[in-house]
Amino acid sequence: MKLFFHKLTHWEYWPFLVVYIPVYFLWAFYALRAKSIFFFNACNPTIKNGGFMMESKKAIYDLIPQQYYPKTELIKEGTCYEKVLDVIRESEIKFPLIAKPDIGLRGSAVKKIDTLEDLKSYTEKADFDYLVQDLIPYPNEIGIFYVRYPHEKEGKITGIVAKEFLIVTGNGFATIEELIKENPRYELQLKALKREYGNKLLTIPAQGEKINLVPYGNHARGAKFIDGSNWITPELNTTLNKICLQIDGFYFGRMDLMYNSLEELERGEHFSIVELNGAASEPTHIYDPKHSIFFAWKELFRHITYMYEISVENHKRGFPYLEHKTGMKEYRMHLEQSKKIVNF
Repeated sequence: MKLFFHKLTHWEYWPFLVVYIPVYFLWAFYALRAKSIFFFNACNPTIKNGGFMMESKKAIYDLIPQQYYPKTELIKEGTCYEKVLDVIRESEIKFPLIAKPDIGLRGSAVKKIDTLEDLKSYTEKADFDYLVQDLIPYPNEIGIFYVRYPHEKEGKITGIVAKEFLIVTGNGFATIEELIKENPRYELQLKALKREYGNKLLTIPAQGEKINLVPYGNHARGAKFIDGSNWITPELNTTLNKICLQIDGFYFGRMDLMYNSLEELERGEHFSIVELNGAASEPTHIYDPKHSIFFAWKELFRHITYMYEISVENHKRGFPYLEHKTGMKEYRMHLEQSKKIVNF
C-alpha cells in the first residue's frame, strides 16, 4: 500500500497513456493539418520512421561520427554464442560490456554483461536483434534535447535532464535489500533486482561503500531524473551543434551522453554518446519530481509543436509523410517488438 500511494501521489509513475491524454488531442489537430497521422516521418528524414518506431539503434549509430560513441556491434537474432564471442573478440569490445536490443523500448532488456556466463545467458534468451557495446567509463549521464529547423544553420538545446543512478550506500550493518527498501523509488524495482541479483542482495556492504545496481540512467529502471535545463550555456549549445550538424538529416530528438564533468562537456572533451533518439524522444526533464503534471504538459506541447513544424518544413522540401497503410503496419510491428523486449 505504501508503494501504491507513492505512485498515486507522484505523477512521474502514472501510466504513459494516462499522462499523454491531453497530448493526443494536440496530435490529432496537427495530424488533421498535415493530413497524415504519421507526419513525424519527415522529422528526421535519414532515420527510419523519423525515429518514432521500429528504428534501428545500429543504423542511427552509423550516422554518427565514430569518435562520439563506444565500439558497437550488431548481433542478429539466433546468432550462436560462439559466433557472438568471435564478434566481441574481433572488435576488441571488453568485459564488462552492455547488451541491448537494436530496436528498444525505454531501457527494457538492457543488461550489463560482466562474465562469459552472463553473455551466454543473454545470447540464449534474446529473441531479437541486439547490440554489444563497450561500457562507457564516464561517471555521469545527461540527456540533451536538441531542435533545429531545416532552414537554420544552427539549432538549440531545449531541455536537459540529469540522471541519478540506482546506487545504494552501505552503512556496515544493513543488507543491500534493506538499503533498497529505504527508498520508495528503489523499492519499486525490488522484484526486478531480485531476478537479476538473487542472493547477492543479502550481502552487507561496508560503511560508505557505494553499489550501482543499475548502471544506466533509465527512469523505468529506478533512475531519478533531474531537470538540468539551467545548465544550458552558449558553450554547451555550440558543442552540441558541432556534433549534431555532423549527423545527416537529424533535426529533432534527445541525445543521451555520459561525461566526466560539465566543464569538459562544454569543451567537447571526455564524453560519449549513449544513444540518439528521434521523433519518439521525450523531454525527460519533465520527470523531475519537483515538476507538476501541468509543467509536463506544457513541455510536451512545446516539443510536439517543434516536431510538427520541422516535419512540415521537411515535407515541403520533398520528404514524404509515412503512408497510412505503411504506418499502421510499422505500428503493429512496433507492438510485437515491444512485447518481446518487455517479456525478456
